[in-house]
Amino acid sequence: MKRFLSGNEAVARGAWEAGLKYASSYPGTPSTEILQSLARFPEVQAEWAPNEKVALESAIGASFAGLRAMASMKHVGLNVAADPFMTLAYTGVNAGLVVAVADDPGLYSSQNEQDTRRYAVAARVLALEPSDSQEALAFTKDAFFLSERFDIPVLLRLVTRISHSKGVVEIGDRVEPMQKEEVRDPAKWVMLPAYAKIRHTNLLERFKKLKDFVESKEADAFLVEDLQDTKVGFITSGICYQYVKEAFPEASVFKLGIINPLPFERIRRFASKVDVLYVVEELDPVLEEQLKAQGIDVIGKEVFPEYGEFSPDVVRSCVDKSYKPKAVYFTDIPTRPPTLCPGCPHRGVFVALRKLGVTVFGDIGCYTLGALPPLSSIHSCVCMGAGVSMVHGANKAGHKKSVAIIGDSTFLHSGVTSLMNIVYNRSSSTVIIMDNGTTAMTGKQPHPGTGVTAKGEKTVKLSIEEVVRGVGVERVRVVDPYNVKETYEVIKEELEIDEPSVVITRRPCTLIAERLGKTYTVDKDKCIACGACLKVGCMALSMNGNASIDELLCFGCGVCAHVCPVDAIVEVVNEN
Repeated sequence: MKRFLSGNEAVARGAWEAGLKYASSYPGTPSTEILQSLARFPEVQAEWAPNEKVALESAIGASFAGLRAMASMKHVGLNVAADPFMTLAYTGVNAGLVVAVADDPGLYSSQNEQDTRRYAVAARVLALEPSDSQEALAFTKDAFFLSERFDIPVLLRLVTRISHSKGVVEIGDRVEPMQKEEVRDPAKWVMLPAYAKIRHTNLLERFKKLKDFVESKEADAFLVEDLQDTKVGFITSGICYQYVKEAFPEASVFKLGIINPLPFERIRRFASKVDVLYVVEELDPVLEEQLKAQGIDVIGKEVFPEYGEFSPDVVRSCVDKSYKPKAVYFTDIPTRPPTLCPGCPHRGVFVALRKLGVTVFGDIGCYTLGALPPLSSIHSCVCMGAGVSMVHGANKAGHKKSVAIIGDSTFLHSGVTSLMNIVYNRSSSTVIIMDNGTTAMTGKQPHPGTGVTAKGEKTVKLSIEEVVRGVGVERVRVVDPYNVKETYEVIKEELEIDEPSVVITRRPCTLIAERLGKTYTVDKDKCIACGACLKVGCMALSMNGNASIDELLCFGCGVCAHVCPVDAIVEVVNEN
């Protein structure tokens, strides 16, 4: 049977076919759909965790208890999970454990272009990289068996183009492996220094077996040598294989489905058969460095860029300097910068912050768009939870006129400990938690503050106010961000208080909320065309002589009415 699946959907299907029982993740583009797809299978306990570290640790626990398990995340999520990941290589597994990580070359939805393959090399774990949806299914399925065979976690590396592209996939049936017995072996699982020293040497022994495996015929399904025109050869993996085949269909190619450890002897034999050998890889020269260290003569980053997403044209033009890609210009299409949705509850907060003139330490979420014109109200964004830590450091440095903003999901991901630090170290910082009731940026996934699980089941709804008070914050204010005046006044008051304070701006994301039953319109006789309303950055607003509001786009939040100096924007109640 065949299905049309994205890479992420194929990973989920492959895991299900392999008998996966437990999966945990924190949403992050481009990996989000792996867990969402797994949640549709009744045989899989699929969960959203508060963060990636918790997700991986939960998967480790399930593996320890004898269930095949998976944790999935985007590349920066592995930074959060790096602590258990690195030690997991020492302990090994009981039931098979796969860590699926999606990188983002080209920075489509990320703050960096980090290369996950570095983690695989550093941890000495088996790493696989599919080049299409069919391999995404097959490699994921095989990964669980290899994990158990070599007593090691398997890292499945994806990139945006694989995760989100679709292809025809041959699907199979599910296997139901017997649940393994729990293994109570302190020397394997308790990483005290004395045990860890032994497990480190044991890891080196297991990795030596992996090196032997990749050189054997058993690894043929992952390592494909396509010998054609021997004037030029390519070593590549993943999506870059597709680019190479399109750019140079007659060239000889060695495709690596296993990217750690590398089959150096196989590659050495392939290299001896071609005149010139290129290594094509997006981002870091991970393959190139290892091949050159083995004395294999390859051409890599001398001609290929170390940044951005590749394409067939990029590969062709880097190898063949005389090749000129055909430029395609869409001159008639206007630019469309990213912006907050009409009615977004964050917009009123940014209007208030801009009026206050404070420095705003931002965070990861759709509210990060508040940094862009015309709102221009965020002045930093580093990583999940960083804004809360950074405002504390800035306050300690004497910078008092500043606030931190963080979303509800991000606060529960990594903002709680930062807020704890503010209280513990006696800072007077003000933190704004923008609670829109969902993980909006990655597609409206639930989190512990929503009262709903990944499978749509009702559960305990965590109270952000109680968490905040629980870490010692006494001043907790809750406001409706549609009321810009109140939001402004409350933040202004809290900035003047010499103790930690939290302002929770609460209003559901417009993607999950019902329309308000009203819209706004412009009284043309009153409008003075000053443009103040345009500064709220709502796509429902435009200016053509006078201001104008598109009633189909207007959500009815009224933020524009709050900023109009002549009260020219008036409410219209919809009868139906």
